[in-house]
Amino acid sequence: MIHSTAIVDARAEIDSGVEIGPYSIIRGKVSIESGTVIGSHVVVDSYVSIGPDCRIYPYASIGADPQALKFKGEETHAKIGRGTIVREFVTINRGTEFGGGITEVGEENFLMAYTHIAHDCKTGKGCILANGATLAGHVILFDYASIGGLVAIHQFVRVGQYAYVGGTSAVVKDIPPYVIAAGDRATLHGLNKVGLSRHGFSAETLSLLKKAYRILFREGLTVSEATEKIAAEVEQIPEVMALMDFVNSSERGITR
Repeated sequence: MIHSTAIVDARAEIDSGVEIGPYSIIRGKVSIESGTVIGSHVVVDSYVSIGPDCRIYPYASIGADPQALKFKGEETHAKIGRGTIVREFVTINRGTEFGGGITEVGEENFLMAYTHIAHDCKTGKGCILANGATLAGHVILFDYASIGGLVAIHQFVRVGQYAYVGGTSAVVKDIPPYVIAAGDRATLHGLNKVGLSRHGFSAETLSLLKKAYRILFREGLTVSEATEKIAAEVEQIPEVMALMDFVNSSERGITR
C-alpha cells in the first residue's frame, strides 16, 4: 500500500490499510490512521496526525512550519479529523506555541484546491472551503460553516455554525451563525435559508431565527438592547440561544 518511490520516516506510525502514493514524503513523528489515502507528491511534516478515511490529493502540504515570525522551531502540531478530503495544493500549517500549539481540521471537512489553513486555526465538523479560500492565523470555523472561493479571513475571526461566506469576500469581523455574508468588507445578507433547509432545520426554527436576526441587525439597536428584546420576544430555542451566545462572546466585533 506504500509506493516504492515514497519516502516514509521510520518514526512514522502508519496503520495497515493506509495508501501512500508515488513520490510522497512522510517526515518525522507522523500518525496516519486506517483507510486514509495519500496521493502522489504529498508532503506530510512531523507532528501531524491524520485520522481514518481521509483523502489527501497530490501536492498538498500538511504540517509545514507556521508562517509566523515569532515561531522559533518549537514542537507544535497539526491534526486532521476523520473523513476529511484535502484537494490539490492545499496547505495546512502547524500551530505555534504562543497560539495554543495546534492547528486542527475537524471531521468530514472538504478543503478544495489551494485552500490555506494557517497556524492555530480550528475548523469544526463538516466545514467546506472552496478553491483558494484563506484562513489567517487563529481563525475558528464552527460546524458546517461554508467558505466560498478566494475568501480571505482575518486573524482571530470566528465564523459561526451553518454560516455561508460568499466568494471573494474579505472578512475582518466575526460572522454570526446561520447567516449569509459577502463583500469587501463582508456584510450580512440575511439567513442562510437554503443551507439551513438542506441541513433539516424546521420552518418554525427558521422563523424564530429570522425574527432574532431582524431585531439584531435591522432595528438599529445596540447588541445589549437587542439581547434584551430577543430574550423578551423570541422563544429561546437552542438555535436562538446559540446565535446570541456567539454575538455576546465576540471579541473582534460582529459583521453587521
